[in-house]
Amino acid sequence: MDTLLGILHVGTAVFIVGPLAILPHTALRALRIRNVDSVRTLATSTMVFAWLSLLTFVFGFGAMGMADPKYQLTFTTPWILTSIILYAVAFLLAVFLLVPRLRAGADAIEAAGADAAAKPASYGAIAGVSGVVTLLLVAIVVLMIWKP
Repeated sequence: MDTLLGILHVGTAVFIVGPLAILPHTALRALRIRNVDSVRTLATSTMVFAWLSLLTFVFGFGAMGMADPKYQLTFTTPWILTSIILYAVAFLLAVFLLVPRLRAGADAIEAAGADAAAKPASYGAIAGVSGVVTLLLVAIVVLMIWKP
């Protein structure tokens, strides 16, 4: 059972968390070229992947619970606790800041019409938040492998 949970944890990390880290950067390109439909689709996709990433979180707890007792893994193990905190911050940033800003950026492009600047005013904030989310997710991967 521990092998199955480990496979599910790593599999969901690759196929769900990976796109969660990349999609917002793709949305930045869609914002630059003023493709409203793509921005909206990518915002929705980012939201879906953010919520699906909870599966990785759950499978990680399952894998931790099924781990060999000799590793003495608990919620207070420093690298696990740090990963939990980093994930919570990344999740909250994605759901409550990034996706709403992407949607607002699409609305701004749509409202401005053809005469507006190439990027909406919120472009910098979207780039910053998506960069922070990606860095947090990369830090979690480092902690999962390094286990300091």
